[in-house]
Amino acid sequence: MKQVTMNVEGMSCNHCVNSIEGALKNAGLSGKVDLASNTVTVEYDETKATVEQIKETIEEQGYDVV
Repeated sequence: MKQVTMNVEGMSCNHCVNSIEGALKNAGLSGKVDLASNTVTVEYDETKATVEQIKETIEEQGYDVV
């Protein structure tokens, strides 16, 4: 398993946390949102997902990955 931490803009509340973590889970990924640092840390199997796919999953929820 690999791990990536992405800076995400636009997160401000528990709804944001649930939205992103839920979308990642639906995509078969394990993610943890940290509102204090505006980051999302995702564990993934690089044979099943790419960093670009993770980024797209987060952005589809309406947040900007920077």
